[in-house]
Order: sequence, then C-alpha cells, then structure tokens
Amino acid sequence: MAEDQDPVSTAAALLHRPALVVLAGPPGCGRTTLLRRITDTVPGPVYSGGGLAMLRANPALALSRAVRARLPAHDVHLLAEAVRSRVRGGLLVLDDLQYTDPATLAALPLLAEHCRVLVALRTPHRLPEAVATALKGAAAAWLTVPPLTRDAATDLARRTAAQLDPAVVQAVVDRAGGNPLAITALARQAAAGKAPGGSGMDQVAYAIATALADLPRPARTALAALGLLGRPAPAALLGAGATDLHAAGLITAGPGGDLVPVSTYVAETAAGLLDAAGRVELHTRLAELTPPAEAARHLAAAGDPAGAHRMALAAADQVTGGDRAALLLFACDLDTPIDPRVRIAAADAALAAGRPGAAARALTTETPLGVEADVLRGEALLQAGSPAAARATVAPVPDAAPAPVLAARDRVLLLAELATDPSNALDLADKITARYPNPPAPVAAALAVVHARHRSPGWDRELTAAATAGGDPVVARWSAWLLVEELVADGRLVEAAGAALTAARECAAELAYGWQTRFAAAADWALALHGAPAPSPTPGEPGHGAPNAGHADGGTTHMAGSRVRPEPGSERGAPAGTDSVFGEGPDAVLKRSLNLTDRALPDEARGYATAAAALIEADTGLLGAARARLDGGVAHPAAAWVARETAWLDGQPERAVHADDAGAHGLLTGLHAITARWASYDLGEKGAPPIPAGLPQAARRTLTAWATGTGFTAAADGWRPVALREQIRCLLAAGLTDGDPARAVAALLDAERLADAAGLTVLAGRARRGLRRHHVHRDTRSPRSGDQLTRRETDVLRLVAAGEPTRRIAGQLGISAETVDTHIRAGMRKLGARTRTEAAALAFATFPSETPKDGR
Repeated sequence: MAEDQDPVSTAAALLHRPALVVLAGPPGCGRTTLLRRITDTVPGPVYSGGGLAMLRANPALALSRAVRARLPAHDVHLLAEAVRSRVRGGLLVLDDLQYTDPATLAALPLLAEHCRVLVALRTPHRLPEAVATALKGAAAAWLTVPPLTRDAATDLARRTAAQLDPAVVQAVVDRAGGNPLAITALARQAAAGKAPGGSGMDQVAYAIATALADLPRPARTALAALGLLGRPAPAALLGAGATDLHAAGLITAGPGGDLVPVSTYVAETAAGLLDAAGRVELHTRLAELTPPAEAARHLAAAGDPAGAHRMALAAADQVTGGDRAALLLFACDLDTPIDPRVRIAAADAALAAGRPGAAARALTTETPLGVEADVLRGEALLQAGSPAAARATVAPVPDAAPAPVLAARDRVLLLAELATDPSNALDLADKITARYPNPPAPVAAALAVVHARHRSPGWDRELTAAATAGGDPVVARWSAWLLVEELVADGRLVEAAGAALTAARECAAELAYGWQTRFAAAADWALALHGAPAPSPTPGEPGHGAPNAGHADGGTTHMAGSRVRPEPGSERGAPAGTDSVFGEGPDAVLKRSLNLTDRALPDEARGYATAAAALIEADTGLLGAARARLDGGVAHPAAAWVARETAWLDGQPERAVHADDAGAHGLLTGLHAITARWASYDLGEKGAPPIPAGLPQAARRTLTAWATGTGFTAAADGWRPVALREQIRCLLAAGLTDGDPARAVAALLDAERLADAAGLTVLAGRARRGLRRHHVHRDTRSPRSGDQLTRRETDVLRLVAAGEPTRRIAGQLGISAETVDTHIRAGMRKLGARTRTEAAALAFATFPSETPKDGR
C-alpha cells in the first residue's frame, strides 16, 4: 500500500462486493480500531468475531463467535457454507487472525468468493507459509495498519488521561511510537503517578502486563478465564472478579446478558500472564464448568490427555454425525494410549461423515490394530481414491478371520479390482458369489456395483437394494451414489433425479453435507439434461411410470415411488434442490443450480451444479454466461461435455469436433460423440467414426443415423422420454439431411415447435435457419396487449441484456441482423428507451418474469 493511501477508503471501496481484505500490523497498532472504522463505512449488517491465542486449536471458534452459532468445523466446505448462509450480504469481520484454527483459515478463501470479509492479522505471526500464501492469493488487498500520526497520538493520550500536562503527554507519545495500545497503557500509568520503568516500557506486552497487574487477583483470574474460554461467560462462572472488571471497563454485557471482554487481546494477554501452574489450574477449573466437548479441550490444554480422552469419548456419546466424528478423531490425536476400538469407531464415524482421509489417518499406527481395523482402513483408502493402497492393506487379512471381516475384505478387494481392472472384476465377482451364496450387505453392494458397471441383468434391482437397505451408512451412500450415476449413464434421468433427491434428504438428516450437496447437484444435472417437466410419481407405483425407452435393455425401474416423493417435512434442513421438484421446468432447475454453485461445495457437487446451470444458460441463448461459468468451474466429465456443446451452440464447431470424454461413460460418452458428429457436419468433414460401446439405446440410434445418413426421426422418438434437447437435435438432423423437402420441413417445424415451447432459443434459431432454406419464414409472436413486447422482441432484448452483439443474436435466433435491429428499435419505442441497453434494462424491470437467466 502506498504511504499516502488511506486504508479505510481503500478497504471500504473493495468491500462493496465480495472480497477479502486483510489488515496487518504489530501488536497494539490499532488493528481493532481500524476494523471498526472500516466497518462503520461499509453498508450492511456486521458479523464480528476473532481468534483467541489460548484456544487457537478450538475448531472454527473465530467464525462461531462472529455468527453466534455452533458451526460444523469438521468439514471445511460445510463450515464455509454455514457461515455464508448466515452472513449473506453482510460483512464478516475477524480480528486476530493469527490465533485462528486451521479450519477457519481454510474457509476464508472459500468465503471470499461469496462474502465480504475483513480480517486483521498481527505481525509477526506463525501461520504456515502455505496458509499465508493462500490468504494473500485470495485477498483483494493486504493493507498495513499505519502508526498514528503525532497529532493523532497526542489526541489519544489526552483523551485517555486528560489531567496530564503537555510535557508528559509528549513523553508518552515519544515512547509509544504511534502504537495506540502502548499510548493508552502508558498514559494511564502516567496519570496514576507511576514511573515509566525503564527503556523497555514502550513495549506493548510489558505495558499491558503492568496495567493488568494493578487489578485484584480475582479480577485477573476472571479476565484470564475469558481469554481461555474464548466465548461469553455468565457472571457466576467468573466469580467476584467480574465487578472489578466492569469498573475497569475491561468487560461488558453481551446481548444475552453474558459477559464479554471489551478487548479479546487484553483477555488473552491476561491468560498469557498466568504461570504454568496457574494456567493448568484454570483450564482444569474451566473443564469442570463447561460442557463435555469443550471440557475435553480444556483438559488437553491443562496437560491431562487421559482426562481429555475420557471427556471426548463421553461427549461423542451425546452427539451424532460429523460432531461425533470430530470428537472421536480429537480423542485419537491425544498423546495417550488409544484403545483400538476407539480408533475403529473414529474411522467408522469419519467415513459416515464423508471424511475418508481422516478415517485412514486414525487407523495408521506403528503397531498393528487387528484385521477389523485393516479392512476399515482399506475402505477408507478406497473411498479416498487409492484403490491400489486399499488392496494392499486388506490383502494380508487371512481367510480364518471372522465372517464380517472377511466380507469387508472381499468387498474392498472387489471394488479395488473394479477401479483398476474392470474386465477382471467380473471374474472376481463370480468367485465371490460362489463363496457367498447369501452375501452380506457390504458384499452384496460391491457385487451390485460390478454388475451395474457391466450391465448384468437385474443390476438396478441389486444397486437399489444396496442403497436402501439401511444398516451401514457408508455402504448405503456409496451404493446410492453409484445408482444415480449408473441411471444417468443409462439415460434414465428422471429415475436418477428421484434417487438423488431421496439420498440428499437422508444425508441432510445425518449432517453428511458433502454427500447431501453431491446428490442435490446430480439431481439438478439429471433434470437439466432431461429438459421436459417430469410427472410426480404416485406413492406405491414404480418410480416415474413405465419402462424407460432410453434404457439400453428396456428394463424397468425398481425404486418405489414412495421413496422418490419426499415425505412431509422430510426436506427440512436440506439445501435448495432437495425438495420435490418433479413437474418443474428448466427455470427452477437453473435457480437451484445457481444457488448450489454459490455455495462452498465439494468438487463433485460443484461439477454437476456447474454443468446443469451452464447447459440451461447455453440452450436459452446466454452463451456468454455459460462460458464464464464453465471457465471458472472445476474439471468434471459433465462440465467438459457442456463446454463442448456450448462451443457448438455458439457457432464454433472447431472447438467441439474432437470428443474428449475422459471420465465419462454411458449417456455422457454418447453425448460427446453426438456433439462431435454435429461439429463435423458443420465443418463439412466426412467420415463415420466408430460408435462407442455401452451406450443407451437413444444415443446408439442417433450415432447409427449419423453413420448411415438416415433414421433421425426414429432416433428422435427414442429421445422423447430421455432428453428433450436431444430429441430436437435429431429432428434438426432429419430436416438438414433428408432429401425429401416435405419430410425435411416437417421435421424442422417439429424441432422449432418443441424448442420454442421449451425456451431452447439457440436450437429454435437453428431450426428457423433450416426452414429458410426451404423458403419457410417463421416469426412467432406473443399475444399483444397495448405496447407489450412480442416474444421475439423479448428474446432479442434478453440477449442484449446478456451482452451479446447483433451478429451473435442473429445467429442464435436464426434471423437476420437487420431483423434483430428492427426488434431492438421496436422494443426501444415501446419502452421509451433511448439506447438498446436501456431498453434491455427496462424490459426486465417491467417484465420481471422474463429476467435473463444468467445468475446475476
């Protein structure tokens, strides 16, 4: 920052939008005061918190203090989302970042993408270099708190001790060196008639220590207790010293009546002044007065790992889900003998909470933990994406092990084989089937996965049973996820959405946020790709009606409709996208997907949400918004296809001609190949590349039609229950390739009708361009009412609002540039606008239901 740059105005200007601003400076330099000044200039509600030196290991403490709520520190994405959902358009302010825990530090870059965040960091600090680098990379500005000018320092000293004569004031200012905290401490000491005490007197720590030494012992103990607690405390807990702290102006009453320190830094300093024995005694006392989860951490700080271990286990018995996993993992990290059963319980809870890495670490010890721990660690490594390590971990488990252990071993071996050698996995599955005539649930689930991947008859029944059997949540969630992915791969999109929504609600009830958002995003992806509103299933009937024509073998679904439709109240606590959404159109899907992409998500969930939102945006003509969303997204097979499809829709076939379907299978592989065929057609390239194996029937028929040059109308019928946009593309292909003009026009008219009804602007424009070749000109208009805009004028102004130039609008809508200008002028006249930009703004202010779907 330049020397003449005002940090207040700089920060305030940046914090009118989502951004991270860091204020850095030495102890006592006035960081907290500067935070308040900036906060006063920034509009919106303020959520203030901060780190505490004595409890820097307390997960998410700074953020919990800011939003006044318990937060899920065990999952960084969930933590960031929990804070974001509370802060929203407000300002998150965190003081003393150097005392915050790793979870808080990891969440800040995620929060900075969606929230206005202002933090203060003392220098020097002990943040790991990687953490400091990440913060600097995420920060919009890193501002150094300047020392007070001499005039400001003099004014502060006079306000602190008005009775001091000018010479003493100047001496205080000289010794303080522009440090506000030192000025305050030194001025108060001078007013009390105390001697400076030597050349070290201007050190902030010494000044604070000297000031606190004047407090009675009960008051110092009470202030130290606040420093160790890191949260408001009732007066009864602080004891008689609270009265003296009130009188000294060091504490104040919070909104709930509990007492809070005016300066957390001073409270931490009071705690730091305790000698080792005093700190142990106070932590031990606080452990007796706080809830078990908090008491466990106080006992650990008091040097009693055995007591902390017992307390953490007691606390874990009182909670479930992610909280239980966090407490058990904390217990395993203590320097005390850990019963292998505790490590197994911790790993099991961590897996259920979606933390396979932590589960594997809990079971990694120098001494063997037994075969049960081995197979659980193998499961953790498998879910963490290390199938080879998982196989090596469970391979030594002998055949003489107990039956449940053998079943878990064989499950890991089979799934590891599927991940590394899918063809050999089927042979191994046959051997395991022979070994288990009535396979236990974990083995049955693994067999179902292998059968699903190879499309063995009845695979969907097996996988649905594994996903809904209850029992082990790890097995059930893994199976449910694979069921969703395989149903999508089979083109059974409505069934996939139903299964995903059911699983998302169940995960929400268990606080399994990573799984919950993953299922919600997959549901929206399936619905976005399906396109047409889906009927609500009737309880007791097969999910979503008759056998799906898009299924390669014509199989029916075996998910009961009652498991697809949410029960009353079952969506409580779920994010947007986990309610019953059947019967809704693409606008609702887009809204939910945009909501998801605005959250802190695991990569798998973000990939599906981004793909769903971008596909709808691209299809409705908002190609710029789709490109921007995809460019800022994560690498994901679904998003990769949408990126190529967007390029094709945008008239850039050269960017879509080469199919890059890494990580895709089934329907997605087929879509990659279909887009590549369209791109080749637009480029005038000849040839018929081989049709990939394992495609749903509709995709295979479409690629066969491209290879033979005929059969597009029949292929379009195959897409009818699968994906509306692909049905339209087949009709377009029929109209563009059929040598019979009558059949070609009929197909193009059908494509235009379906695309217009669904709002697929770009495909409708392509149909109109095809019709113009046959001298058929189409210009569908909305019913007029006075000066109401026509549908075409609305479409044009919507694309103007999205920033598209006239030429691109003409190409997307299948009309000439002159016609685009005519519609723009008509819209300007009707709306009384002087420019095209003003007309676009007025159009969507006047007709909010037509607001562009670009997420802004």
